[in-house]
Amino acid sequence: MDRPPNKLQRSLMRLDEAPGFMRGWVQSIILRRAVPFTGTVGVRFAGLSTERAEVRLATAPRLHNQSGDVHTSAIHLLAESATGLVIGMNVRDDCTPVLKRASLQLLQRAKGGLKAVAVLTPEQAAWMQANEQGELSVSVTVTDDTGAEPVQCEFVWAWVPASRPKKN
Repeated sequence: MDRPPNKLQRSLMRLDEAPGFMRGWVQSIILRRAVPFTGTVGVRFAGLSTERAEVRLATAPRLHNQSGDVHTSAIHLLAESATGLVIGMNVRDDCTPVLKRASLQLLQRAKGGLKAVAVLTPEQAAWMQANEQGELSVSVTVTDDTGAEPVQCEFVWAWVPASRPKKN
C-alpha cells in the first residue's frame, strides 16, 4: 500500500527541480537541515530511502581521540544519523521523532573511515504510520574500511504528536 510522502520525502523529491550537477549538494543541504549536527564531523549521506539510510564518515585526525582511535562520539553521531534519517523518512507529518535510548558497545578499534547503515522493516514503517506515538528499535550496522564491525549499537526512537494540547 502506497502512502503519501512525508515532509522530508517531499523536500527530497524537489531534487528533480535542481540541475543534475547540483543535486548532491542540494540533498546535503536538505539533510543537514534535518540533522544539523552532522556537519560538525563531516557526515556524508550516501543513500536514503524509506527502508534504508546509509551515511559515511571519512577518517580525519580531528575525529581521533588521544589514543589515535576514532572518537566514540563521532561513531555515535554516525549511527544516530543513520537511524534518525530512516525514522525521519517514515514519521508522520503530525509527529516529532525523539531519540529515546542509545547504547554502543566498542568491540575493537575502527580502522579508516566508517559506514553506518540503518534499516527499517516494512512492518515497522506501517506501525509508525498507524500510530500517533510509539517507539521502536532501529537496526544499524557500523563497519570500518576493513569491513569489520568495531561497534555494536542499539537505537530506540520514539515519536510523539508534534503539538500537544494546552493545559488549562
